[in-house]
Amino acid sequence: MHPPQTVRPSTDAAHSRRLGYSYRRHLGERFIEAILFLMAFISVVITLAIVAMLVSESLVFFEHVSLWDFLTDTQWTPLFDDAHYGILPLVSGTVVSSAVALLVAIPLGTITAIYLSEFAPFAVREIAKPFLELLGGVPTVVYGYFALLFVTPALQKIIPGLPGFSLLSAGLVMGIMIIPYVSSMAEDAMRSVPMHLREGSYAMGATRFQTALRVVMPAAFSGIAAAYILGISRAVGETMVVAIAAGMQPNLTWNPLEPAATITAYIVQVSLGDLPHGSIGYQTIFAAGLTLLLMTLAFNILGHVLRKRYREIY
Repeated sequence: MHPPQTVRPSTDAAHSRRLGYSYRRHLGERFIEAILFLMAFISVVITLAIVAMLVSESLVFFEHVSLWDFLTDTQWTPLFDDAHYGILPLVSGTVVSSAVALLVAIPLGTITAIYLSEFAPFAVREIAKPFLELLGGVPTVVYGYFALLFVTPALQKIIPGLPGFSLLSAGLVMGIMIIPYVSSMAEDAMRSVPMHLREGSYAMGATRFQTALRVVMPAAFSGIAAAYILGISRAVGETMVVAIAAGMQPNLTWNPLEPAATITAYIVQVSLGDLPHGSIGYQTIFAAGLTLLLMTLAFNILGHVLRKRYREIY
């Protein structure tokens, strides 16, 4: 008698099952890849659509107003009978308020990030960082009334004659508002620096402060620069704080002690008004928005160039 033979699946059948499993897995990965590509593509399309909308509407505006007058005229009175369309007063208010905010946010945010990353005990870090993030979640309109009702009266006691609306008050509160964004991103970048770089610095006799400034910060400069760029964009694009605390009167000034309007404040003012759609006054908000977009783009390009040059040095 022949011994009983064990029935085994054929080699071809086993290969077919493996190929079928590989095909299903490959198909699932392709499906996920397609979804991720679609999300990225939608983001690009939305960005291009925003730019196209601003450019197309601005071109209609520039059919009535020359680009030279728009860039050089020192008056911005598009809603008056004697209309002037010089963007400089709005640009000056935006630049001054943003500069004051960044003079507050960048130093304090960087110092906070260095402390949380290099010096703070674990328990302090775990308590302080959620509070910073909570500070970043406060509605901006609350910051605006805080600037108008608390910061401005306090500044008036220090600076007699300070108007009730000023770029200084709005800029200081904007800086406080931006600190969480700068400190959180910069601290994450510093903590991502490998520990062996710190240990090598300590082995060479450097102190913790020297290590933080000369080793950790250069190594994390890419993330820190991204935090600064986010802070700049946040300051330039802020609306409610400047609309409430800085005043709504376009004024060509580089003095932070004076009231002035910003680009975003003017856009809010017109958007809430009764101007008919398609009128020249209504079209001014698109020209102002395009100017704001170009300013933000310039800051981002500058940050990219500085980051690239810094990498080449270090």
